[in-house]
Amino acid sequence: MNAEPDLFKAIGDPTRRTILDELTEKDGQTLFEICGRLTMKHGLASSRQAISQHLAVLEQAGLVHTRRQGRYKFHHIDTGPLRSIVERWPVNREDPEP
Repeated sequence: MNAEPDLFKAIGDPTRRTILDELTEKDGQTLFEICGRLTMKHGLASSRQAISQHLAVLEQAGLVHTRRQGRYKFHHIDTGPLRSIVERWPVNREDPEP
């Protein structure tokens, strides 16, 4: 099965991209931590349920993995699936001439 549609859906939403940014800055956060950072740093006043649904989309695309420890669930970023984008549209490292 081609995972690209899930991947493009996941990164197509600005809130989900912000969640990925936050996990890049501090990996292994709980839902409570993510909600707090989104509110304090970005002014996003989404409900915990909404953020949880965003995390589910990111997890379905393989960009987030979770780990349970006791009653806590920690979210970890995985940028591996993004390789398919770079492979599909390689980055030209040479600067084009004006």
